[in-house]
Amino acid sequence: MAERSGAREPFRLTPEQARQLYAYNFRVFDRFVRRVHRLPLRAARRRREIGHQSLFKTLVHILNVQEVWLAFIAQLPDSELDKHLADPARHPDSWREFAVYHRRVRAAVEAYLARLTPRELARPVKAWWMPGEYTVADAILQTTFEEAHHLGEVIGALWQDDIPSPPMTWIEVGRPPRPR
Repeated sequence: MAERSGAREPFRLTPEQARQLYAYNFRVFDRFVRRVHRLPLRAARRRREIGHQSLFKTLVHILNVQEVWLAFIAQLPDSELDKHLADPARHPDSWREFAVYHRRVRAAVEAYLARLTPRELARPVKAWWMPGEYTVADAILQTTFEEAHHLGEVIGALWQDDIPSPPMTWIEVGRPPRPR
């Protein structure tokens, strides 16, 4: 991105591109959830010295990030953020609780993405912990890139146990299923 007098050029993202990017993210995330869920619970919850310690908690964190940016920051007044951050459902302890939380986050994000407009993408948003100026488009990119980084941690942890990660490349995930 070009830098001019301390300000950066906004990233140009269309609503359709945002929806396509998230469709890919949802498919990749679901593949990783299935892979980790098939592990013994003890392996999924084992402390691994990755960013959020266990594979399970890393998947929860990815949902937390999506929810915070796209369901809370992009849609709610600042005064409501702390109340939503304190919701205990944001920290599931079982796969059953995870599935409920996953559905909640997915529904909120999909509903928001469905009504995106160019104007909404350009709208400024603010998180109290993140300095600087940024837009809804930046928040969408933040969540997608952060997911990729955390899934990289999951991939590394799976490799340490000689477990292959699910396919996650843009081309492979976007390819239509082969006829059987």
